[in-house]
Amino acid sequence: MARQEKKKDVVIVGLGWTGSIAGIELAQEGLDIVALERGHDQDTVPNFEYPQQIDELKYGVRLKMMQKPSQQTLTVRRNDGETALPYRSLGSFLPGNGVGGAGTHWNGLNWRPQPVELKLRSHVRDNWGEQIIPEGMNLRDYPISYDEMEPFFTQFEKVAGISGYAGNLNGEIREGGNPFEGWRSEDYPMPPLPTTYDASKFRDAAKAMGYHPFEAPAGIASTAYVNPYGMQMGPCNFCGFCERYGCYQYSKSSPQTSILGALKRMPNFEYRTKSEVLRVELAADGKTATGVTYWDEEAGEEVFQPADIVILSSYQLNNVHLMLLSGLGEAYNPLTGEGTLGKNYAYQMNGGVSMFFKEDNFNPFVGHGANGQVIDDFSISQNDFGAEGFIGGSYWRAGTFNGQPIRNMPLPKGTPSWGAGWKQGIGEWYGHAMSIGSHGSHMSYANNHLDLDPTYTDRHGRPLMRMTFNWQDNDLRMNQFMKRKMEPLAASMNPDIMQAGFKDIGAQYDVRPYQTTHNTGGHIMAENAREGAVNRYSQTFKAHNVFAMGAGNFVQNTQYNPTGLVGGLAYHTVHAIRTQYLSNPRPLV
Repeated sequence: MARQEKKKDVVIVGLGWTGSIAGIELAQEGLDIVALERGHDQDTVPNFEYPQQIDELKYGVRLKMMQKPSQQTLTVRRNDGETALPYRSLGSFLPGNGVGGAGTHWNGLNWRPQPVELKLRSHVRDNWGEQIIPEGMNLRDYPISYDEMEPFFTQFEKVAGISGYAGNLNGEIREGGNPFEGWRSEDYPMPPLPTTYDASKFRDAAKAMGYHPFEAPAGIASTAYVNPYGMQMGPCNFCGFCERYGCYQYSKSSPQTSILGALKRMPNFEYRTKSEVLRVELAADGKTATGVTYWDEEAGEEVFQPADIVILSSYQLNNVHLMLLSGLGEAYNPLTGEGTLGKNYAYQMNGGVSMFFKEDNFNPFVGHGANGQVIDDFSISQNDFGAEGFIGGSYWRAGTFNGQPIRNMPLPKGTPSWGAGWKQGIGEWYGHAMSIGSHGSHMSYANNHLDLDPTYTDRHGRPLMRMTFNWQDNDLRMNQFMKRKMEPLAASMNPDIMQAGFKDIGAQYDVRPYQTTHNTGGHIMAENAREGAVNRYSQTFKAHNVFAMGAGNFVQNTQYNPTGLVGGLAYHTVHAIRTQYLSNPRPLV
């Protein structure tokens, strides 16, 4: 029989960005809160201290900060005709492990979606008609609008400490910002960071072609900053150790830098590490949750934690898995279209062009994860879907991110991969390469979904989650469109060597090479229980006292990195809990 803990007002599952936001906002209401974190405890000091943290082999290659497949993994297949096999070695995506989650090791790029991205089906219908939507594409509108979300995007940007320059300030389009972004009620909390040499070359070439470059919005401090919770950030020193690393400089936005120091001081909040939640427990009538059962790693036993409110704030894949195991909705069936849990799994579609310049030295070791100049001229709001034959868009970015010699050693095609020829290539080209990256949207499809695997189980005897996913022609056509547009710009910069890397029509998903940790969907938002797993406030339709937060709410993936939308939705959810739910617990409308 499971050990039982004292009842809490709120139990939070996972202490990353969304769990930290929920914790501090609800703790301010005086609620008694406990957060359960499967991984270990970690903080800037002592875990991210210099020089231990800037160990490329340990963190960049051996992935010390990531979830271990032995802790939790899933099985993967491309379609229903294949047998799914376990994801035994991290590759395509890298879920974080420990307090702070993926918010500790991200690169810091922070975007808002464009207004049309939140109403994409309506945008397509109104401009081209629904007949251009490919068969099998589950194109949807969010049950919320940009105007509703704008205050919550602003709130997250203030808390996280985002650097940038508004291109649309209350409807005024400003030179030097992004002219295609949604309106902002306020400018960024901090000014943009300096531009590196490669980014300036891209900026000048983009301007010459009539495009609109701007500095990338960054969860990287450009100056000293104190956020609304009293948490302090220091200006970035461009050390080049952002993605896959914790920040020793207090410069990168993270739960540790932005929230947890303040949250831990609150007497009505506690957190327990090495506590893996196994299932959400439902009341006899199935309409509410009574709490969660978790595995106490230190004690080696199951523990029941009763609570009035359950907030699921673990990584998207883990959230969906837990909801499937707990019966928090009906599992999605791609053959009938019935069910919602696991529906609309989506990813990201990326590509790029690498350029080599014999006479230019880019000093790649000077950079940060969100560095660079960007153009949004081929973003979703700017593309003619009817004429181009796809639905989607992409932003382009150029800038040095790191000069780490194991992971970042771009060489021209044909260079030997080892031996004297490889050494010669490094001698000739290290520091002489730059790239332009395309970071594109990914739509949702009937084939791409998540469910429980019928064969494989985890260490607790629970079925693993199964991912069925493959690239679809629509997104591949979008990727090839970006290639055709990008190559002339790259060529105008007169590189000595230029080589492109874009997936082509017919490409098959390969789980081995890293692509992006932007897994979305699976517990999507909707107006009703027939179409989604949660409502506009991230409240599950199955049990009104369970809220599922994070990128699992995305109905399809935007062209941008997901953190800005995840953070905005988190503040939107806790605002609804504070102002509507606590005084009268019920399904919100």
